[in-house]
Amino acid sequence: MAGIIVAGATGRMGSRIATLLMDCPGLTLCGAVEREGHESIGKDIGILLGLGEKGISLSDKLAEVIGRGDVVIDFTSPGSSLQNLKTAAESKKAMVIGTTGFSKDDLDTARDMCRDIPVVIAPNMSVGVNLLLKVLKDVARVLGDDYDIEIVEAHHRLKKDAPSGTALKMAQVIAEAVNRNLDEVGVYARKGMIGERTKKEIGIQTVRAGDIVGEHTVLFGGLGERIEITHKASSRDTFARGALKAALWVTEQKPGLYDMQDVLGLKG
Repeated sequence: MAGIIVAGATGRMGSRIATLLMDCPGLTLCGAVEREGHESIGKDIGILLGLGEKGISLSDKLAEVIGRGDVVIDFTSPGSSLQNLKTAAESKKAMVIGTTGFSKDDLDTARDMCRDIPVVIAPNMSVGVNLLLKVLKDVARVLGDDYDIEIVEAHHRLKKDAPSGTALKMAQVIAEAVNRNLDEVGVYARKGMIGERTKKEIGIQTVRAGDIVGEHTVLFGGLGERIEITHKASSRDTFARGALKAALWVTEQKPGLYDMQDVLGLKG
């Protein structure tokens, strides 16, 4: 039985992870953490989530509770996740991170801290999305330069980063499949007299509205036809279940940085 500590335990994702943990074979909730100054610090996480008393008080210091568990699951913010990763590395505890919005420097820093502990970092932990990433690679490789590539993503109005980490991951996978550098060919907005679309560009467009959980469409547009591949998430539970699958998997891995493709055995 692996003990799990959930960072951001009362947030949109953290609360679902903590709730689903209660009935997850092989895993048990043994710690819950929130940011310093959170109004619910000290209260029982079970009461806060409407699950009844669980005997686990919400803490504002990961370092004080990390000894109780084996894996930290973190869906917070880039700065908070990196700080929590530092604490996990110092305590030799595994970690699963679903936070998005990391910069390249952030990811380099995270990679350095994964030398002594196993860590899964993925912008999207849905099984469906990660299977789609594998499919997109194959489709892009076959279609090559004869089809224009556009990605449209939509999320709820409260999402802070754009484009979504999932859209960027899709774009990176596709760019690699067609031998392009996303930094050079990515187009994130269009307005005015911009001229004809270039052959190599990959468009990534963002929608923010209402309570959309997450929708991603990849469009391959050719002459006389187009192919659209869409994934729609109707509940955050799909991401939470993926995170729990990753937590169970990572406990058996050697130190290093992994992603959901590793967890699901989709590489190779």
